[in-house]
Amino acid sequence: MKGLLRRPGVQAFLGWVLAGYLILIRRTTRWRHEGLEALEPMFTSGQGAIGLFWHGRIPLCLGMAATWWRKPNRRCLVSPSSDGEFVALALERAGFPAIRMSTAKKGDSAKARAAVAAFREAVQHVAGGGVLIITPDGPRGPNEEIAAGALQIARRTGAPVFLTGLAASPSIQIESLWDRAMVAAPFGRGVCVWEGPYHVPPDASDAEIESLRAEWSARMSAATRRAEALVGRAQVDRAAGG
Repeated sequence: MKGLLRRPGVQAFLGWVLAGYLILIRRTTRWRHEGLEALEPMFTSGQGAIGLFWHGRIPLCLGMAATWWRKPNRRCLVSPSSDGEFVALALERAGFPAIRMSTAKKGDSAKARAAVAAFREAVQHVAGGGVLIITPDGPRGPNEEIAAGALQIARRTGAPVFLTGLAASPSIQIESLWDRAMVAAPFGRGVCVWEGPYHVPPDASDAEIESLRAEWSARMSAATRRAEALVGRAQVDRAAGG
């Protein structure tokens, strides 16, 4: 099955299907935004920015698209895995070309070099005024736990970081997946809760990065729970153990 999924034709088809779904949900969902005014100084200044949302909300992610489309230069950070390939193809069709980056395993020098090159590309993109969208708990998890890479990019660039909680109703959550992906039905309601701007000091130590990582994870999960409550999903998620 994995070999089949890696075939370019299959990846292209899956990317087309996912792009169609993402566009359908964006266009048919009545989206509400909370805290969006916090982004206005960033848009008027022309500075770069980093946007974070949880991996399990990729099916809802184009609820944010109209906001980020205001930035002329947009990229997203996507794993170079076979799963990431069709996600990258779908997001490129939506106007968010990918930078393919993943954490290399210890001892894998080729992947380490690729990771360093992708990190530099991401830093240059943000420093040049672009927006970079990241699912910081992907591609392997743990679920709703920010990895340090996003904060390292923020430290290097000084760019503001915005955390987004996404939810929609009616929807289902796929409990068998590590990220409990939320899949929405068309013609429902959706909410984007925006938090920020947050910054990483340029001289932040590893201990300070770790503290911010835990704090921002809690804040983005709280924003996600807030979005769920606003669409009437909170009781369902508690019953499911979320």
